[in-house]
Amino acid sequence: MTSEALRRSWSRLGIPAADMLRYQQRVRREARRLVRIGRNPDGRPIRLAPRAAAAWRRMQAAAARDGCDLLPISGFRSIARQTKIIRRKLTAGQRLADILRVNAVPGCSEHHTGRAIDVGSPADSHLTTAFARTREFRWLRKHAGEFGFALSYPPRNRQGIAYEPWHWCWHPWQLASL
Repeated sequence: MTSEALRRSWSRLGIPAADMLRYQQRVRREARRLVRIGRNPDGRPIRLAPRAAAAWRRMQAAAARDGCDLLPISGFRSIARQTKIIRRKLTAGQRLADILRVNAVPGCSEHHTGRAIDVGSPADSHLTTAFARTREFRWLRKHAGEFGFALSYPPRNRQGIAYEPWHWCWHPWQLASL
């Protein structure tokens, strides 16, 4: 999606021009190749970019060896899907400012890069902050970096997104520094 197409999309969603400049700095390319990594608890297939998927599989297997069951909840989400999610919330009467605390602007989400995954556990598969109290979260905090994954939205993050202990993104450039 071009920058101009994103600007039109944002305008239709009611995102003020002043915010467009702020979010444009975080525009991310949408993944072109994806592979399945499994299904979420509802049975929907989950896909990631090939290298992120391989890193996820290695990390999930390592966690299992340590007695932790990392459940994939969601992965790739297209820019078009992100737009629909925000539009649905606006139609339901939610304020844009509130929506943007929990959903990235279309074109700026890590999910459409194919590198982000929402992770749950048998104790918490509903994407709530309660996930931070699970042994799976503690395992991720200790080991995810070994596989190139980082917690994207810790408490009081600079992006202004609400705390999401379940949202992890694969950053291949982090592997070089390990």
